[in-house]
Amino acid sequence: MAELNATPITTLEPLPWLGERFDELVRLADSGRLPHALLISGPRGVGKRSLVDALAARTLCAEPGRLACGHCHGCRMLASGYHPDLMSVELEEGKRQIRIDAIREINHVVSQTAQQGGYRVILIAPAEALNVAASNALLKSLEEPGERTLFLLLSDIPSRLLPTIRSRCQHWNLTIPTATDCLPWLTERLGDAQEARFWLTVAGGIPLEALRLADPEARALRQQLVETFEALVRGGEPVAEAARLDRQSIDAILWYGIAWLEDLIRLGLSGDSGGLCNPDLLPLYRQAVKNARVRDWFRLLDYAREERRLLAAGGNPNPQLVLEAWLVRWSALLRS
Repeated sequence: MAELNATPITTLEPLPWLGERFDELVRLADSGRLPHALLISGPRGVGKRSLVDALAARTLCAEPGRLACGHCHGCRMLASGYHPDLMSVELEEGKRQIRIDAIREINHVVSQTAQQGGYRVILIAPAEALNVAASNALLKSLEEPGERTLFLLLSDIPSRLLPTIRSRCQHWNLTIPTATDCLPWLTERLGDAQEARFWLTVAGGIPLEALRLADPEARALRQQLVETFEALVRGGEPVAEAARLDRQSIDAILWYGIAWLEDLIRLGLSGDSGGLCNPDLLPLYRQAVKNARVRDWFRLLDYAREERRLLAAGGNPNPQLVLEAWLVRWSALLRS
């Protein structure tokens, strides 16, 4: 079920590197040209939610400046975790789809007058989780939203949305920020500029992903995977190595594998180590590049991406088998 303001909005300001995009939205809103439906997309970890939360807060604020004022009745309701004119429809824990019941509730809310006399804001995240029935039900509200209604759809992969949904929204794509724009923010949180730069590189330049990867638990998993990689290079048994890994982390394991394969392919094609996302693994990469052809690494990369997609869609119920098969394929190439 959808819940009114299921997630309290506490962020009244977008992350620093999104300030210019937010100001564009503010100018549209102040000139009366803000569309009734925005599709905000971009890589996971780029900060989409901070932009949307700040815009939702400003839209529901009684006395907004550039940002929501933070102290009017509407802002206080948001801070408390409930605002009658904000509906957040988000993927429930353990679920893979947003179903039609949640959208029916949206349609009911949209048909009514805003309780505070201002805007109604409907936030859907991630929008690509809408199943076909839910998407079709949402079309009615997108086509006839009523006055002073703002739909905010967040998406990591907008291509998975129905074209009819995408065509009814103004699409704003958020790109990966420059290191100059986000490193000060990341350095402040990690407390060390060198650490911040390293994890930002590992994360492919995505700042919130860098912060997540720098967490002690995520660091421990990465170190364990590096040791597994080293063991396979030395001729270790892949099934035995798989048994030492936490099968619950299979998505993260495949994510790292994909990142390392992309590094391997980049190194194999160009010989240049300057653009690697994991420069600390260069000695292992050089050994791996000697043992297999680039086209073999491409095949393994395709396999990893497909397995990760199937896991996300619930297509493979046994992550341990996926993990074993994945390491067996790695091992075969490292020994070839």
